[in-house]
Amino acid sequence: MINRLFLLLAFCIFSSVVSANVTLPKLYSDGMVLQRNKPISLWGCASKGERITVNFKNQKKATVTGNDGKWKIILGAEPAGGPFVLTIKGTNVITVSDVLLGEVWVCSGQSNMEFSVRGSINASREIREADYPQIRHFKIHNTIAKQPQDDFKGGNWKSATPENVGDFTAVGYFYARELYKKLQVPIGLINASWGGTDIEPWVSRPALENSEIFKAMAQSLPPAANLDVIIKERKVQLMRTINRLQGTLPKDSAAASVWRNADFDDSKWTESPVPAFWEQSVENFDGTAWLRTTFSISRKNAGKLAELHLGMIDDADITYLNGIKVGGMKDGYNTQRIYPINAGMLKEGINTIAVRVEDAGGGGGITGKPDDIKLLVGEDTINLDGKWKFQIESLWKGSSNAADPNLFPSLLYNGMINPLVGYGIKGVLWYQGENNAQRAYQYRAALPLLINDWRKNWQQGNFPFYIVQISSWKASGGDSRIGSQWAELREAQMQALKLPNTGLAVTIDVGETNDIHPKNKQDVGKRLAAIALNQSYGQNVAFKGPLYKSMEVKNGEVVVSFNDDNGGLWIKDKYGYIKGFEIAGADQKFHYAKAILKEGNIILANDSVSNPVAVRYAWADDALEANVYNKDGFPLMPFRTDEWKGVTENVKYTIK
Repeated sequence: MINRLFLLLAFCIFSSVVSANVTLPKLYSDGMVLQRNKPISLWGCASKGERITVNFKNQKKATVTGNDGKWKIILGAEPAGGPFVLTIKGTNVITVSDVLLGEVWVCSGQSNMEFSVRGSINASREIREADYPQIRHFKIHNTIAKQPQDDFKGGNWKSATPENVGDFTAVGYFYARELYKKLQVPIGLINASWGGTDIEPWVSRPALENSEIFKAMAQSLPPAANLDVIIKERKVQLMRTINRLQGTLPKDSAAASVWRNADFDDSKWTESPVPAFWEQSVENFDGTAWLRTTFSISRKNAGKLAELHLGMIDDADITYLNGIKVGGMKDGYNTQRIYPINAGMLKEGINTIAVRVEDAGGGGGITGKPDDIKLLVGEDTINLDGKWKFQIESLWKGSSNAADPNLFPSLLYNGMINPLVGYGIKGVLWYQGENNAQRAYQYRAALPLLINDWRKNWQQGNFPFYIVQISSWKASGGDSRIGSQWAELREAQMQALKLPNTGLAVTIDVGETNDIHPKNKQDVGKRLAAIALNQSYGQNVAFKGPLYKSMEVKNGEVVVSFNDDNGGLWIKDKYGYIKGFEIAGADQKFHYAKAILKEGNIILANDSVSNPVAVRYAWADDALEANVYNKDGFPLMPFRTDEWKGVTENVKYTIK
C-alpha cells in the first residue's frame, strides 16, 4: 500500500502542476457498473486544496484535496438499477453517464480466462444472439509494472451486444448471462487476464515477502529499477539469436514484402514446427515474422475452389497463396483461421503459402491441432502441418509492457490488479494453473496466498473467490503410472476450498485432448454461475458434483462411497461402463479397475491387485474418459486416496 500511495501522490502532484482539472481512474467512465448494496468508493486527483463535489442519485458529498492533491469520497450503498449519471465537480466538471448498479465480478487468470467469445463453440450464434445491454465488460490492457500502479493504461466499458461481445472473456460472459437470467440485475465484468502467465506475477510483493515458501525468493529479488536493464539484456540476447539464425533484420516492412511471393527463395531460412508457438525456435521473441510452406496440387484439382485451414494464429495474420492475399485477421489468437480459395488460384504442381504473423506478447505463431492445418480441395485433404520456413521481419515496437509477464513476480499485480483495489466488487472468478502445472505441489500454497492477498488489500472481507479447475489436455501424457503434473495441479486447486467462501468448477469433461484451450466455455460459465447462485445469492440450485467420502477393502475389492446431495451417481455411458478408476497395492503400482455401481457406492477390483490400498480417479493429464456424474449433470471431482509423493513435490519457483 505504501507504493500505491506514493504513486498516487506523484500522479496527483504532477496533475496539479500541469492542470487544475479533477481526474478519475479509467474504470470510472461511461457505461460503468458499480457494486450494489456496498459503499461506493470514488477517488482521483485535483489541485491542492481544491473542493471536490460528487453527485449521484440523491447523494451529494464534498471534500477538499490535501497537500498531495488526492481526494477520496465514499458514498452510501445503493440498490440495483440504472442508468444513472455520476457528476464530479472541481474547477472542471466530469459527467459519467449510463452508470448501472448491479453485481461486479473480476475475471482473472491466464489464456482460458482471456479466451474470447469469438473462439467458443457456436461463436457465430452466440455473438448474433447477444442482447444483454445490462451486462458490461471492461478489458484491462495487458500491462506489467515494476511498482504498483494507480491506474490503467486504457480501457472502456462495453455492453454485451453483437458488436462487442465477441471480444468479451467467454467464461465471464457465459457466467454473467446465467446470473442475469436468474437475478435480473446489471452484471459488470472486469477482465484482468493474460495468457501464458504464472500465478506468482499476480501476487503482491509484500504478500510474497511474508510467505514462508516465497520469502527467501522475494527478499532476493533485484531492485525494481533493474527490470529495464534485464529487458534490455534480453533484447540483446534475442538479437544475437536472430543474427545466428538469419543475419540482420530487413530494414523495413517494404523490404520484407517480397517474402509473400511464390518465387521467393527461402532455402536459407530456418525452420519452425507448425502448429506450435514459435518460441520453440526463438525464445522470448515478440514481433512480426513470416512462415512459409509449399504443397503440390494434382492436375485434377488445379483451379478448383478450395478451403485453407490454418488453425489459430497468435495474434494477427495476413495470409497469401502464391503471392495473392487470401485472408487475414487483426486479432483473435483463439479463433480458427479458415480462408476460401477462389477458383483459378491453385495451380498444378508446387504452390506456396506465406503467412505474415504479428504477435504483441506471450506465445506467437500458428497454433492449434495438427489436423487443423490443411487444405481442402475437391474430395482431397492436403495436410500442411510439419516444418515450415521461418523468418523474422521485426521486433515488437510497443512499450516494455509487452515484455515477458513472468519475468518477475508481482508484475501483473502491480499493473493490472493494484489499480482495481478499492473498487467495489462482489467477487473473483479465477481460471489459471496450466502454467504452474510443473510446480503443482507448490500451488497448494501459492493459490491460497493469492486469495488472501487480494482479500486483504481490497478490504471488502472474504469476498467470493470461485476457481475453475484446469481441464483435460494431453500435456506430457502424465498418468498414475508415470505421474501427472496436471492431476496434482487439480488437487492443489481443490485444496484451496479449505479457505472460506471459495468454490471450484470441475471441468475435466469439457477439455480437448489436443487443445489446451477447450472451446466449450459455455459449460464452464454455467458451472461457475451455479456455484455463485447457490453460495453467493442463496438460491436453491444444484452446484457441484459428487465428492469422494471414504473407501473400504472387502475380500480384495474396494468399496468407494461418496458425498452427494443431488440424487446419487449417474454414469455417462450408454452401456453403463464406469471409467477412470485405478487401484494399487502396497507396491504403489496402479492398475485399471473394473468398476460397478451398487447401492450408491462404486465397487472396484483388478485381478492383479489382491490387496488394494489406494484408489485414484481421473488421475491423468488427459482425463476425458472419466464418466461419473451426479444426476444433476455435475462431474465427480478427481481424487486420490493416497498421499504418495508426486512428481512436482520438489519443483520450486525460481526467477527466470
